[in-house]
Amino acid sequence: MKIRIVILAMVGVAFVAASLAQAGDNNQHVGSNHGMISKKSAYGVKETLDRLETILKEKGITIVTRWSHDAGAKKVGIALRPTELLLFGNPKLGSHMFTSAQTAGIDLPLKALAWEDEKGQVWLTYNDPVYIANRHGITDRAEIVAKMTGALDKFTGVATRP
Repeated sequence: MKIRIVILAMVGVAFVAASLAQAGDNNQHVGSNHGMISKKSAYGVKETLDRLETILKEKGITIVTRWSHDAGAKKVGIALRPTELLLFGNPKLGSHMFTSAQTAGIDLPLKALAWEDEKGQVWLTYNDPVYIANRHGITDRAEIVAKMTGALDKFTGVATRP
C-alpha cells in the first residue's frame, strides 16, 4: 500500500514538473487554458498576424479571412485593445478530421488571434489540435493531429519570435 502511494506521488510530481517545463517553453500560457495555446509575440498585433499570414501562404495554406475585432468595436463606440483574427486552413489535413467527426467543422478552419493585453504585451493564441480532436471524439487521426500540432508550433514560432 505504501509503495502504491509513493508511486502515485512520484507520478504526480513528474506531471507537475512536466507542466512547469512546458509553461517555460515559448512563453506560453498553460494551466487552465481551455484548449488554447498562447505565445508571447515580439511584435505588434498587426505585424504578428502579417508574419503568420506570410508563412502560411508560403506553405500553401489557404487564408480564409482576416478580421479586426477592435475595428468592429470602434465602429460601435466600444474601446478595445488591438485584437485581430486570422482564419486559415489546409484541406489536406483538416478534411481527414471531418471524415472522423463532421462536427470538427465548428473548429476548422483553424483560427489564430493576435491580441494585446492590459500591459501592452502581444500574444498569439490558437486552439490546440489535440483539444479539437478530443472535443470531437476523434481517436483515429493521431498522425494528422501530430502534423497539425507541429506545423502550428513552427508557424506561430516564426510569427512571434525575432
